[in-house]
Amino acid sequence: MDLKLRGKSALVTGASQGIGAATAEVLAEEGCDLHLAARNAAALEELARRLRQEHGVDVQVHPADLRRPEDLTRLADAVPDIDILVNNAGDIPGGTLDAIDANTWRHAWDLKVLGYIDLTRLVYARMRTRGRGVIVNNIGVAGERVDANYITGSSGNAALMAFTRALGGGSPADGIRVVGVNPGAVATERILTLMKKQAGSSSGDESRLTSRFPFGRAAEPREVADLIAFVASDRSAYTSGVVFTIDGGLSATAG
Repeated sequence: MDLKLRGKSALVTGASQGIGAATAEVLAEEGCDLHLAARNAAALEELARRLRQEHGVDVQVHPADLRRPEDLTRLADAVPDIDILVNNAGDIPGGTLDAIDANTWRHAWDLKVLGYIDLTRLVYARMRTRGRGVIVNNIGVAGERVDANYITGSSGNAALMAFTRALGGGSPADGIRVVGVNPGAVATERILTLMKKQAGSSSGDESRLTSRFPFGRAAEPREVADLIAFVASDRSAYTSGVVFTIDGGLSATAG
């Protein structure tokens, strides 16, 4: 499907791996020029080189720690005219209330919760001046299917769901759409590590860990990235203030 993204520009955070890298791939295939941000400069450079070569798009990299306000400001200043922002960076750890101390809560939320909000504030102001733009927040299904063993993530994701709905409900007045995507379990290194920790094992067969999921597997990063690209495109031009769940129907059957 031609998503009519050729010639547009997008900033993807957390783009060095997983869903972020997959989203960059899909957007590049659609002809979208890219700005890629993450802490791993070498991984960003390698991804950018490949996307330029394979898809002929302009790709710029921005090594940054989005927990740092100065890095957020520098990144926003470097991409003043983007059409699409994909907030994706995050590394919230698993654990129960008594296992996660105050510093860990703040460190996790500084990236995924406050990082999303602060970068959105900076980018939204520029989009509002131009009267157009799309912001997609990659959040996570733990915000609606809450989990005491992932309490920091469930709480943070729920906050971002509310943020997305609140901002996206009013943003059409500024010509801007704000949409959320809630993936369930995705076959990324980080998610598999979390599942192994919750299973009490440092190793194990991936198929055994994911056999209880719909279709007997976790989602592929590309499956989430395709949805992100679609809602970022004009094919979804009347969509704002909503959060889409992509978990194989697991939420629909949860008791």
